[in-house]
Parts: sequence; C-alpha cells; structure tokens
Amino acid sequence: MLEDGRMQCDLCPRDCRLHEGQRGACFVRMRSHDRMVLTTYGRSSGFCIDPVEKKPLNHFYPGTSILSFGTAGCNLACKFCQNWDISKSRDMDRLADEAAPEAIAQAALAHGCRSVAFTYNDPVIFAEYAMDIADACRDHGVKTVAVTAGYMHDAPRREFYAKMDAANVDLKAFTDEFYHKLCAARLKPVLDTLVHLKHETGVWFEITTLLIPGKNDSSPEIEAECKWIMKELGPEVPLHFTAFHPDYKMGDIPPTPPATLTRARAIALAEGLHYVYTGNVHDAEGGTTCCPGCKTPLIVRDWYEIKRYRVTPDGRCPDCGAALAGRFEAFSRPFGPRRVPLRIAA
Repeated sequence: MLEDGRMQCDLCPRDCRLHEGQRGACFVRMRSHDRMVLTTYGRSSGFCIDPVEKKPLNHFYPGTSILSFGTAGCNLACKFCQNWDISKSRDMDRLADEAAPEAIAQAALAHGCRSVAFTYNDPVIFAEYAMDIADACRDHGVKTVAVTAGYMHDAPRREFYAKMDAANVDLKAFTDEFYHKLCAARLKPVLDTLVHLKHETGVWFEITTLLIPGKNDSSPEIEAECKWIMKELGPEVPLHFTAFHPDYKMGDIPPTPPATLTRARAIALAEGLHYVYTGNVHDAEGGTTCCPGCKTPLIVRDWYEIKRYRVTPDGRCPDCGAALAGRFEAFSRPFGPRRVPLRIAA
C-alpha cells in the first residue's frame, strides 16, 4: 500500500498504482477489497491443439502436439500486435470458456498432448492461473510452455519460471526506443528475463524476433542482438526471425520480404549461433535443424510441418554423435500443421 492510499501491482515493470475497484493497464488485474485479484482466473478465450512448432519451439519435443489457450488482456501495448483481438480485449468480451487447472491437465492427457501452452496473450498477466495449471500438469507428466514477451519483475519471474518447462520469449527488437515507442515498455526487463532463464533455471527456451520493415530490421541492430545473445546466453539458444504482416495500428507497414529473414539468419549464423530459423514463410532451409558438429540436416521443416527427422531419442546426430541442444525423445508420426479447436468442460 502506498502513502496516498493506492495499491501497487508488483507483477511487471508497469507498476500500476490502483484505487479500490480500479484495474491495471493489462485490464485483468484489479484492486478489490484491498487485494490484487486476477479477474480472468479459470476463464479462456478458447482452446485448441497445435503443433509445438507453432509456438515456435523447434527443439522441445519436435513433432508433438500442444494444447494451447489464452485469456484476455496484455501488459504491453504493441502497435503491431498480431493477436490484438485477444490481447486488447476486455475479459467480459472474449472469455467464453471456463476450465479448472485439473480439467486442462486431464484434457491434454486425454488428447495425447505432450504439453500445454499459455499463449495468444501473455501468461505473465494471468500468472496465478498459469502456475496452478503447471502444477496440475506436472502431476500428470504433461509439460507446460510460456509464450511470452518476458516483461516481468524479478521476484514474480522467479516464482513463475520455477513452474515452467519451456518458454518462447519475444525479443521484439534490440533498442529501447523501439520498446518505448511501439510497445510502451522497456528493453532491459526482457533481457533480464532471458539471462534469468539461461543462468538460473532449467527451463528450455527459444527466442523470437518479429522483423518489421524499417523498424527493427537493420543489419546493425540484428548484429547487435546476435552478439548479445552469443555473449550472455551462448550459441545453443534457438533464434527465430519471423515475418510481420500489417495488423492492428500498423496496417500501413508492408509485409516483411523473405529476403530480410534470410539476411537476418545469415547474420546470426555468422555471429556463431547454432540454431537460427525463419518463420511465417515457406523456407525449407530456414526451417531446418542441422547438426552442430557435422552440419548434416537432421530435422527438415516446411513451416510447421516436419518433412524429415533424423535425431536419436536422446537428442544426438546419428552420423557423428554430436548432441543437439533441447528436449528430445523417441519420435514417431508428427502431429502435423493442423489446428484442432477443443472444448473443455468446466
């Protein structure tokens, strides 16, 4: 409680200071009877089963299916948001489905999903719900994945990721100016999240950068990002460069040319990163996982579809024996690129 009677939400760097009945910038965290409550707990904007590659995660049980869902709201204000109908919606507008944590874990198990993803909007803002689901999933041997912008304070960050098995973190750009002008946020907390994941957790994580023409796609900025990743995180963290399409408040910006993704990937590989991918485009070369030792193509992908798989169950190259970074197990028939909507009984 602050001296002026307001209550501060300490979940993320927005530090919203609220009077009784007031909601934070994310809209779903509210001060009620002098407690900070999550108004979207137990409610979802919809469930579906996706390929894990769609998150995108290329090194976390490739070919498996993942039960995916989101809620409403967001603690960032990205002008280019490609899920804006969910992230910018109010809870009463979008949240038609209800499910308890145990019901979600049981549904994942029943439908053969290796994991559950908190996605579509940022799980940081529904952290309590996500953590309870993670506990329920762990009891059933189901993994959990956070698809997030990584915008979080240190103490809740530690509590949150102690429950997660994997994450894909959006590193939206590598300048504070971009974060300030286009996301109403700052770069440093995101970098802090990545460093925490690498050095203080056992969470498998990958990074995604959406390249927007004229905003964050210059070669010097991409090079600076890759140098930072090499220095602070190491060469084995997969990096995905994905294509922007006009959306939300940036409908006047053209789509990202495929050549931009190819250039970014070449820069990252030249800096020494082992696993660099292109996304939101058909690009077999940019979707292929190569052995870090002998450079043999081991997993060939076209978008979310695995065309060829040659990794041993313990995650090694069958030719030279080099280990791939990630989480692997015995591979059978991949789930494929389909999207299967799902209803879960409350």
